[in-house]
Amino acid sequence: MKNITDSFLCFISWPSAGSFGFDTDILATNLINLSAVLGVLIFFGKGVCASCLFQRLSDLLDNRKQRILRTIRNSEELRETAIEQLEKARARFRKVEMEADRFRVNGYSEIEREKSNLINSIYTTLEQFENYKNETIQFEQQRAINQVQQRVLQQALQGALGTLNRCLNNELHLRTIAANLGMFGAIKEKNN
Repeated sequence: MKNITDSFLCFISWPSAGSFGFDTDILATNLINLSAVLGVLIFFGKGVCASCLFQRLSDLLDNRKQRILRTIRNSEELRETAIEQLEKARARFRKVEMEADRFRVNGYSEIEREKSNLINSIYTTLEQFENYKNETIQFEQQRAINQVQQRVLQQALQGALGTLNRCLNNELHLRTIAANLGMFGAIKEKNN
């Protein structure tokens, strides 16, 4: 018993000044601690056989090893699952990226097509407006010409009537009527 207390006291040093401290020599303190633990086990475990103790320690270590291996297996499975999910996510991302590029290209081509259609439609509408304008101008010119012709004809008729009214008297008027009736009668006899 004296040896055990001496070995426990080896790793604690009392300097001459009377203060408390630790021995920093790791090898010496590990051997001392190991011998102290073995000494306590032997002293208190006199009724327990050494092979049972080693068997129990071996079982504990095996259990610990199995738990560590199980944890490693589980983490490997989780890692593989995570890698699979990552690959699936990357594949989906690539697919979505390709679709976005396709939509972008189709969108730009659709915009260009709509722009071209709009420009063509505007040109067609402008041409129609130009044709309507030209037709309206021609119509208005023709109407103005017709109005001028009617006015000229009306003035000419009024001038002719005025001249006739001045030149005609009753006797000339009766002779003209008689001559016309005679021509009418001659034409009628010829046709019979």
